[in-house]
Amino acid sequence: MKKRIAILGSTGSIGTQALEVIEKNPNLLNLEVITAGSNAGRLINQAVKYKPKHVVIADESKYHEVAEALSGYPVKVHSGSNAISEIVALDSIDMVLTAMVGFSGLYPTLNAIRSGKNIALANKETMVVAGKMINELLSQYKVSICPVDSEHSAIFQCIAGESQNPVEKVYLTASGGPFRGKSPEFLRNVTCEQALKHPNWSMGNKVTIDSATLMNKGLEAIEARWLFDLEPSQIDVIVHPQSIIHSIVQFEDGSMKAQMSLPDMRLPISYAFGFPRRIKSEQPRFKFTDCPNLTFEVPDIKNFRNLAIAFKALKKEGNAPCVLNASNEVVVDAFLKGKLGFLEMSDVIESTLEMVEFIDNPDFDDLTDSDKKSRRIATQLLSKYAG
Repeated sequence: MKKRIAILGSTGSIGTQALEVIEKNPNLLNLEVITAGSNAGRLINQAVKYKPKHVVIADESKYHEVAEALSGYPVKVHSGSNAISEIVALDSIDMVLTAMVGFSGLYPTLNAIRSGKNIALANKETMVVAGKMINELLSQYKVSICPVDSEHSAIFQCIAGESQNPVEKVYLTASGGPFRGKSPEFLRNVTCEQALKHPNWSMGNKVTIDSATLMNKGLEAIEARWLFDLEPSQIDVIVHPQSIIHSIVQFEDGSMKAQMSLPDMRLPISYAFGFPRRIKSEQPRFKFTDCPNLTFEVPDIKNFRNLAIAFKALKKEGNAPCVLNASNEVVVDAFLKGKLGFLEMSDVIESTLEMVEFIDNPDFDDLTDSDKKSRRIATQLLSKYAG
């Protein structure tokens, strides 16, 4: 039977590539739902091209635009953020790809799990903010998560068939971003345009900036802690500029497994959609002769402080990762709008972590409250550090 897919965040980078994977595999996959935040134009074009049964636009002011444009098509149009959380409960959905960016992806993911849906997880913030809660729900509702981030997909692939063999350590690989090796003087004057030019990957703006600051690796480390039941001491980050090895798993006997491929997000997306079987792809293959040197470096946490700050939040746990994530979303948005410097993003995040009250074992309401407080405090700090 075809696997029926809902894509939350279809207009973003992951969502658009997921649609390509579904289009190329009509005998295996069927599109049921697509959703978007406010990009009505792209959502309409996707609905016309890919013909899902349901479309959701979170921005209610765009509902009439979407509904009118799709009035001649056999698609039901819904609006509002609550509609995104509700649509995942449909009986016609087998798997939910959560590709929404940021904290907004948490509640729809929780509701999808409670509705018995397996999750293809591209929204790392879900596990960063509420990893413990998510794992408890997965066990309660007997559903699973297949990670879509290239690094976590790599780990997932490496441990397949290794259930009897405890993991000793995982190594998350980082490209180093566009500013690898740059001095503090250079970083102090970095522009948004420069930061958005990632050397290897094509991603959305927020993830691209996170990659440039190395916050992406910090968030991924926290996500890995919960996805694979690891202690912070079992997680390491190494810089691998070629982005061919996507992560490495080390076992107790010293053996190491690495998942390798050309940098293309369609591979982890199709792996999640097809699991436990792999879906045949015609994408280009990696050739060792084209890239004979694979190199590795220790990350520069002195100039790229976000990685060190994230590991502190990882070790502290509680609501600290939630505060980290919320303040990071604020500073990235400010940087993209030219309101904050590249290096100052770390200052705001670190100060916010110090100012928000620590909660050791937060429930959902605590996390929601911590998210709101963190955003408010980080926003107030912008003017201090922007000067």
